[in-house]
Amino acid sequence: MKSAGRRQRADGARSRQAILKAAIELATVEGLDGLSIARLAEHAGMSKSGLFAHFKSKEELQLATIDAAAEAFEREVTQPGMAAPPGVARIESQCEAFFSYLERGVLQGGCFFVAAAAEFDAKPGPVKDHLRGVYARLLAALTEVAREARDMGEIAATEDVDQLTFELDALLLGANFAYVFFGDPVALERARRGVRTRLERAAAPGRRVKPSARAATGRRA
Repeated sequence: MKSAGRRQRADGARSRQAILKAAIELATVEGLDGLSIARLAEHAGMSKSGLFAHFKSKEELQLATIDAAAEAFEREVTQPGMAAPPGVARIESQCEAFFSYLERGVLQGGCFFVAAAAEFDAKPGPVKDHLRGVYARLLAALTEVAREARDMGEIAATEDVDQLTFELDALLLGANFAYVFFGDPVALERARRGVRTRLERAAAPGRRVKPSARAATGRRA
């Protein structure tokens, strides 16, 4: 009986993961606000009753989708970016991991958080509040990497880390928009050059900015 119970829980967890993966994909194309039990059931090829076993409401589904998207972003962008050594190379690696995420077409609609933030920027409520909190934590991770580089002496002591992160994030957002919306194949290379130029400006006096291993080995890893 215990073994059967464990199998049921494991099957339930796998089913939930599959549902949330489909929800992330659907939300980047049709919008998080348009995500409903009925639409997701149709997209995932499941019954509505099967989905109701995991999520009791549209809002509960949306909140869970945001959390699942954050886990996917950590896996696809943050963790690969952290593989570079600390310092400027790690900042560039974090940005490169995002460009690779877009380039590999992980999600048809580009970055989940860019799409969802644009959709919910003027829609108050629990979904926007949760989305904003999760998105802020992702940005804070990039800020910490930049602050670490400054503490190491690779970034000028006079550099405003929050301003640096703001400008780098603007390049990421611009790359996502141009690459996904306009289908501009040059957008990512322009953004890469922008990141490198900004990091060269931020470098401590006498410091040469060396490209991260990730950025120096083909950029399509």
